[in-house]
Amino acid sequence: MRITGISTHVVGTPWRNLTYVQVHTDEGITGVGETRMLGHTDALIGYLREAEANHILGSDPFAAEDLVRRMKYGDYGRAGEIVMSGIAVVEMACWDIKGKALGVPVWQLLGGKVTDRVKAYANGWYTTERTPEAYHKAAQGVIERGYRALKIDPFGTGHYELDHEQTLYSVSLIEAVRDAIGPDTELMLEMHGRFSPATAVRLARELAPFEPAWLEEPCPPENLKALEKVAAKTDIPVATGERIHDRIEFRELFESQAVDIVQPDVGHLGGIWETRKLAATAETHYVLVAPHNVGGSVLTAASLQVGFSTPNFKILEHFNDFADAEIKKVVKGAPEVVDGYFHLSDAPGLGVEFDADAAAEFPQQQARFDLWADGWEQRRPEGTR
Repeated sequence: MRITGISTHVVGTPWRNLTYVQVHTDEGITGVGETRMLGHTDALIGYLREAEANHILGSDPFAAEDLVRRMKYGDYGRAGEIVMSGIAVVEMACWDIKGKALGVPVWQLLGGKVTDRVKAYANGWYTTERTPEAYHKAAQGVIERGYRALKIDPFGTGHYELDHEQTLYSVSLIEAVRDAIGPDTELMLEMHGRFSPATAVRLARELAPFEPAWLEEPCPPENLKALEKVAAKTDIPVATGERIHDRIEFRELFESQAVDIVQPDVGHLGGIWETRKLAATAETHYVLVAPHNVGGSVLTAASLQVGFSTPNFKILEHFNDFADAEIKKVVKGAPEVVDGYFHLSDAPGLGVEFDADAAAEFPQQQARFDLWADGWEQRRPEGTR
């Protein structure tokens, strides 16, 4: 079996463009992969056009390890977010092809299942007025949909510091959310790399009574010493890793002992097998895995293949019941959350099928997501409100 070509499709919303790549073969089997770029969609498509000619055409989709190696190192330049995301979508599609050809789900090819279900946590649910009353109501809606975990960034446009007034307001939002969801629901606290270590530690102390399940990206990701300072001064588990795009670059993070949960994005890290390799390394450091997942249903399905076959897999992020829920129609067989969990599927490959006709209803947009703009949490960029 050989790859005869790829086709790219962009599904657009005002705040995110989702890129789907179909990989076609000479035996008529087509696989699909997905990633979500922020502000780099055209660059990704340009890279894939060159990579198709240089590396992908004629390759054996069963030899994905070799294809990944050639795409990563065969152009000599150091691979960053764009290259690793391009590798990821093609690699996912190769696993999809292999599973379909063999008639088995990808999780079976990764060593078989270790669980029948993967817990989900909701994100994108607080696209509403930033008040305790509105957040209380929105959080109740999450629980009513069966979720038993959710994540929130309550900090507005905070950057490095958060003054006393805004701190109290952020605490009031979390207090309202915890009241709405009760004591048994996991509440993940997102900081989006906003704060200095001192501010992050202070906020962690203020919010500790509401028992966050983790503290995510408390300070900018480039300086591990800053993260170590935060981890040393809080009892809340620390999560990070969505902006690391090469599993080798996680080495220093593991060595620092500053992280309890790593959050690789399967669509940015080079795909399913690269993520599974990272999870194995994380296991040797007693670290859990909870992938970043801001894509659509194909990326969710790919992440779940890792989840069902990985002993130290904690939970999976899910946006698509709340933010742009209508885009789920571009994928047939999209994974659904039932009673707070994704449940094991025996469908071959990734278990989903991409619908190009449905995708055409959502053309690419000039998508923007600025975390330091007022009202960012509503995910309606200026000019679309």
